[in-house]
Amino acid sequence: MEKIELLSPAGDLEKLRIAYLYGADACYIGGKDYSLRANANNFSTNEIKEAVSFAHNLGKKIYVTLNIIFHNEDLEGVTKYLKELSKANVDAVIISDVFLIDIIKKETPDLKIFLSTQDSVTNKESVKYFMDKGVSRVVLARELTKDEIKEIYDETKCELEIFLHGAMCTSYSGRCVLSNYFTNRDSNRGGCCQVCRFCFNLDKDKEPKFQMATKDLNLSTFIKDLIEINVTSLKVEGRMRGTYYLATVNSCYRNLIDAYYSNNQDEKFIERNIKLLNRVSNRESSSQYFKGYVDYNDQYYNGRLENSNQDFLAQVIDYDKNTKEAIIEQRNYFKKGDIVNLFGPGNTDIDFKIEYIKDKDNNLVDIANHPKEVLKIKVPQEITKDFMIRVKM
Repeated sequence: MEKIELLSPAGDLEKLRIAYLYGADACYIGGKDYSLRANANNFSTNEIKEAVSFAHNLGKKIYVTLNIIFHNEDLEGVTKYLKELSKANVDAVIISDVFLIDIIKKETPDLKIFLSTQDSVTNKESVKYFMDKGVSRVVLARELTKDEIKEIYDETKCELEIFLHGAMCTSYSGRCVLSNYFTNRDSNRGGCCQVCRFCFNLDKDKEPKFQMATKDLNLSTFIKDLIEINVTSLKVEGRMRGTYYLATVNSCYRNLIDAYYSNNQDEKFIERNIKLLNRVSNRESSSQYFKGYVDYNDQYYNGRLENSNQDFLAQVIDYDKNTKEAIIEQRNYFKKGDIVNLFGPGNTDIDFKIEYIKDKDNNLVDIANHPKEVLKIKVPQEITKDFMIRVKM
């Protein structure tokens, strides 16, 4: 049995590297043009080539998004861009505007075509239609139940990609014009300002409190179900997310997926990974439509409480084998004597006590409270760059 794919977002080369190190099988990225998430750093053509080389050396895959809804002025240069992606050996392109299918089949037939969730495919007949057109994978709409997904696969045998974790859209995956009306930023061309998360004033004499946003998606308790209904790829949302988020989400889902295939039913292990996933974002989450229905528990209506997540304490930027000290870049407050957690690639997950803290000049300090300050601490094992330190769970 071929393992289900864990597919991670990556907003730049650094995030791409972290995603792979922490367990992703593939990453989806956006170029400077034609990609939703216009506010992400995104990748130049040369960076896409570098990303592909890095991924393929690890036996991983790269998918590039061309998922905007095209207007006339967006058409110029798209064929040239597709040829550049083909030459770079990307593993697939993710499209939403279907005119691209004919261009790809004619000009760059080696490029695999994945259909974006922006097309909101919710039924087997649509999947069959796009398969006949040359699409090899369909990213289904997020509004489907487990039984609907299973029926689509059983009837089509198509590769299906399912959103696994991250932000939801109040509309059918971007088919929204509120952002256009409120801020003149087009949701379907990469500029969504997430109006659904605004607090609106329905009573001029009271504080604004009404919003229409959905809670985030989290299918961590349904890994077994997703594998057994033959989903091909599990997709994490978030090309604008940071390295700690990507490291945590990818490592936890890697653990949960591998636990299924190795028949590891250690309840404490599974519960810990689910707990970490529930903590990594400051937004509440639910399983949304997958369970078969949604109700008020899956949405925010009258405000929400989001405490800033300060679990991420530091990222390791180097390790001194002689002193057994990690050179770290601080992110959130911690102090001498704290019990913290060290985690990294390869399932390292260790709680340890901070015996001392040194600044970059080797002066002892009691607290770390300057974001991105370079510090040194002793750690319980030899590690490498890109390990991370977080609050003990």
